[in-house]
Amino acid sequence: LLGRLCVVPPNKENSPPPRPPSAARRPAPDRSSWYAPPFKVFDNLYWVGTKIHSSWALKTSDGIILIDTLYNYASEPEIVDGLTKLGLDPATVKYVIVSHGHGDHDEGANLMQQRFHAHIIMGGPDWDAIEKAYPMPGGTPKRDMVATDGEKLTLGDTAVTIVLTPGHTLGTLSLLFQVKDQGKPLNVVYSGGTAFNNQFDAERFQMYIASQRKLARLAADSGVTVLLSNHSEFDDAYTKARLLASRGADEPNPFEVGQESVARYFTTTDECAQAALFEYK
Repeated sequence: LLGRLCVVPPNKENSPPPRPPSAARRPAPDRSSWYAPPFKVFDNLYWVGTKIHSSWALKTSDGIILIDTLYNYASEPEIVDGLTKLGLDPATVKYVIVSHGHGDHDEGANLMQQRFHAHIIMGGPDWDAIEKAYPMPGGTPKRDMVATDGEKLTLGDTAVTIVLTPGHTLGTLSLLFQVKDQGKPLNVVYSGGTAFNNQFDAERFQMYIASQRKLARLAADSGVTVLLSNHSEFDDAYTKARLLASRGADEPNPFEVGQESVARYFTTTDECAQAALFEYK
């Protein structure tokens, strides 16, 4: 996290203008560069991501809440086939929460909406952004549920609290929920948008900082000991998932990092953004 965020940003006078999106279809990268097998991470949480990007399946007593949907080329082999390999039925996905409107997290949303009739939840500004942009690979999902700050999405025996954390995009969503590890309840924070974008200016950095402080406070108040994100470079999901295969009976889950580590994560995002903001003032 430190190496990714705490770098000197380009001087604002010399920053290149944001590149407009291209309607050209990207060739899918070689499968060996991204494919990863699915893993059961907690009693009720499954990782169905790639080596780089994450998608998470939260199993409830009344179906599945899916968090993020990967690039279009990865959504079928990782999410649909991954859930099946884990003994879960992708048709039981009732809700899909898209943390923000970037292709590495939202391009599989249309697949889940059209094939499995799942409800898609996204921040309002990001719904606006994808509707105005070029057609998404895999199709643009139809506007469905617009997230509101602090709302609780309840499915069966599980509730997910949605937190609006604009900054990475204007509609970035983060989450709070509970999992169980060998029957032990653990509180989770899901950081929905972490990296700095090229189009950031002082106002956006200030927005980002406020969101990180807000999420840090909520995580601390909830006693969160598990931090997840949608990029393995920030939470080591790909590595930790594979470590679970050799976990001893009395060893802690590698995803349970503790409250102090969670707090340090948000201190890092906050202070790195402050350093970047100094360059833009």
